[in-house]
Amino acid sequence: MFAKNPYLHLLISPQHLWRSMSLGAKSLWLHKLRSLLTALGVVFGVASVVAMLAIGEGASHEAQEQIRKLGSQNIILESVKPTDSSGPVGQSRSFVIEYGLNSKDIKQILQTIPGISIVVPSRIISEVLWVEEKNLEGSIIGALTIYPQMRNRTLIAGRFFNDLEQDNRSPVCVINQSAASRLFPLSTPTGKTIRVRGTYYRVIGVIEDEGQRATTESVSQGGGKSGGSGSLAQMIIPFATLMDNFGDTFFRFRSGSFDAEKVEFHEAIIRVGKVEDVVSRAEAVKHLLGRNHPREDYRVTVPIELLRQAERTKRIFSIVLGSIAAISLLVGGIGIMNIMLASVTERTREIGIRRALGAKQSDIVLQFLIETVLLAGAGGVLGVIMGLGIPLAISHFAGVTTVIKAWAPALAFSVSVFTGIAFGIYPAMRAAKMNPVEALRHE
Repeated sequence: MFAKNPYLHLLISPQHLWRSMSLGAKSLWLHKLRSLLTALGVVFGVASVVAMLAIGEGASHEAQEQIRKLGSQNIILESVKPTDSSGPVGQSRSFVIEYGLNSKDIKQILQTIPGISIVVPSRIISEVLWVEEKNLEGSIIGALTIYPQMRNRTLIAGRFFNDLEQDNRSPVCVINQSAASRLFPLSTPTGKTIRVRGTYYRVIGVIEDEGQRATTESVSQGGGKSGGSGSLAQMIIPFATLMDNFGDTFFRFRSGSFDAEKVEFHEAIIRVGKVEDVVSRAEAVKHLLGRNHPREDYRVTVPIELLRQAERTKRIFSIVLGSIAAISLLVGGIGIMNIMLASVTERTREIGIRRALGAKQSDIVLQFLIETVLLAGAGGVLGVIMGLGIPLAISHFAGVTTVIKAWAPALAFSVSVFTGIAFGIYPAMRAAKMNPVEALRHE
């Protein structure tokens, strides 16, 4: 029974398969321009699939890396200015707005919530940084010595300040890459000084820029803070030094009036002992702060929740981009079917001659399917090459991060071959079902 099955015989006969492939390649080569134009639909479809998936993966990778830098075991607390404290109502009126995190919050968190290993508070104000005649608007961060480890930020040059400099309120600072490149474009920052409000700070190190946070808002002019940005100039000084030089109240002067803001801590980073406890501890922190701050002048950010959300968004984004790009493959498949139907009409007499010489319907089907797969496969290879080149060009010229996963080109090529088979079946079956006598009469 097995030997009498013509389809199985064709599938397991390498010589017959190779001969059919040679004939198919010659047939396509006889019409080079038409074959190329037909394959272009598949080329652009495969290239768009690979390129769009790479761009989507790159955007997702950047977002997830920035979230990871915040720390999977961290809970980030931020002071937020309440909406009902927008400023003075009269030109001559002045007052102090007090809001945000305070020592009582930090103490209660450490005493009442188990599993928390450390809480690192910091203060951030907005000031103008001066280096001789150059000046730059930036953020001054008053932090503890453990700040780089808590924020997963790496020192590029020099060092971070130590406990002795913290205790002595030393006028030293560490600046980020953005500040270093703009204030010291032609020299090494370490050892130089930066002036702020008449006080000179010696630069002892340069730290990498901080990634744009998902919950970032701009630093308020009066010193309030609700997020950080990697593109902002940052100067990090000992927490005690900031308190000694700037106090706990920040003043903002306006024409004819001024207002002031008193914020004890602009930010606090909580380190949880175990990753699996982060979400539950975050809920406990929210409950505690909710009782202490009825005006909701705080924000709680849980990086691990943002990371999970980013991963879900990435999957949806990849599906959407892949689906949009797959439409190009569909259009290419329709073009292949159209050309193959025209080819069947042109080769009617050839089909009749082959049938008269003893070719079976399965031989005709196999011949046209091979031509279709060769056409789609060649387009798929060219599309993969183009698709790999587009993300590299985008990264080089536009500076946009792209990530090419190994499965993306393989998936796009496989889909192109499947498209060739799917859209080649009907023309092949139509050619095989031709009446040999009628085919021989065709002019």
